[in-house]
Amino acid sequence: MTVVVDASVALKWFVREELSDEAFRLLHSGEELVAPELIVVEVTNIAWKKLVRNQISSGQAATIATGIGQSDIRLLPSATFNERALEMAETLNHPVYDCLYLACAESSDAAVITADQRFYRAATNGGFARNVALLHTRRTSTPP
Repeated sequence: MTVVVDASVALKWFVREELSDEAFRLLHSGEELVAPELIVVEVTNIAWKKLVRNQISSGQAATIATGIGQSDIRLLPSATFNERALEMAETLNHPVYDCLYLACAESSDAAVITADQRFYRAATNGGFARNVALLHTRRTSTPP
């Protein structure tokens, strides 16, 4: 089964925080993990923010920047989903970068797994409940 992961989940593979155990279980679930290539930039940007806020070290930020590009996520061209993501963003009144993951999930007949509750609420309230799941409520044995 294919699962789309977003940056809120992937970051938890590198920084110990709430739901990191669930993120690791997903990483090692044997499911095919995919994401728009934007995930590399987005996770690296989050690492930079944590570095600036003194939440992680420079070395840890560098490890994240390298590791996300070498992870087991199959990266798909973001441009493939750009037009649909814009439509979704307009419908949901939610940022395009999150909607890229949602468009990727829709095109893969999958669900995007997220730890971002605001994104989850926007997607489910906007009619995309089939294509989104919260990390802590996700069951790997049940298809989306």
